[in-house]
Amino acid sequence: MPGPDKLTWHHLKSIVNQDNCLINIINITNSCFELGHWPNYFKYSSTIIIPKPNKMSYDQPKAFRPIVLLNTLGKLIERVIAERLQFTVASNNFIHPSQLGSLKFKSTMDAGVALTHIVQSGWVKGKMTSTLTFDISQFFPSLNHRLFTLILEKAGLESKVFSLFTNYLVKRKTNYIWNDLHSPDFEINVGVGQEFALSSILSALYLTLFLYILEKRLKNLKIPISILLFIDDGLIVAQNKSLNMSNAHLFCSYNVLSKLLDNFGLVIEHVKTEIFHFNRSHGIFNPPPLDLSPIGGPTLCPKDTWKYLGFIFDRKLMFHQHIDHYSNKVISTVKCMKLLGNSSQGINPIQKQQLYRCCILPIVLYGFQL
Repeated sequence: MPGPDKLTWHHLKSIVNQDNCLINIINITNSCFELGHWPNYFKYSSTIIIPKPNKMSYDQPKAFRPIVLLNTLGKLIERVIAERLQFTVASNNFIHPSQLGSLKFKSTMDAGVALTHIVQSGWVKGKMTSTLTFDISQFFPSLNHRLFTLILEKAGLESKVFSLFTNYLVKRKTNYIWNDLHSPDFEINVGVGQEFALSSILSALYLTLFLYILEKRLKNLKIPISILLFIDDGLIVAQNKSLNMSNAHLFCSYNVLSKLLDNFGLVIEHVKTEIFHFNRSHGIFNPPPLDLSPIGGPTLCPKDTWKYLGFIFDRKLMFHQHIDHYSNKVISTVKCMKLLGNSSQGINPIQKQQLYRCCILPIVLYGFQL
């Protein structure tokens, strides 16, 4: 759906095919860098309010999903800037290695493979692996602009690039659309829009400083844990021969992490926190619960399976439940494809092959590297 400029990607592709138009767009992009300025025209957006399906009640804001529509030309230029910024911070190794999301050539598969490797390496050493997941509540709207500018400065960016992002974050406006109702313009000078092309790399930069500080504090406290982060979904990993010792390390790490996030203006959504233990023993496995209530969290009881970033883990890394889940999903999708045509009408065999490659294979092969 186009933004306030009513320009679709189809139209924009036709425009950039004209050499004169493409040169003008490149000049606008370069001017944004040289002047350290983000035009006000690109700061206007429309926000469509869509109710989430299958909700028991719609009297809470979380029952709705806001979709931000930006000016299409601005989104194109943002993508170019995001590419340049990521290349720069990757060249100087500023991004923390534990951040596996928000980056080019990184995906959920990298996080899944990394976790599997950690678990299997622990088994070689005779240790069990325990994981504690946490989710940062309202992450993108909660990013602090003042802290953001300090982090960008610490990343070693040129002064004109630093000025560009300082200007990019402020004086934004949007109007809200609900069915046929249109609100007046409101200023939205908080956080970073999740739909922005720059939001991914900016979120990675914001959490990089957090990860370095957290790593140093845990090292000073001599708590041997690992951290994996995929955008705002975090994972604390502890390895010990005793589950009680692992629980103690997870408890202390969660406490340190919660307080540090608070300093960054961020809050953990405790109801989404989960614990899981990986263990290869053949006997009865009855791990102890983890009580986080003294630090404001819930009491966590480990389950037999655990879903993380779309992967369904079991304690022995057998992945039987993962295979069953995605097999059933694929079978349902194939049955739906039959409704699209047969030998005499509907889509032709070539189109069916394209649908199979686009819709079936990604589902059935998800996580096969693990």
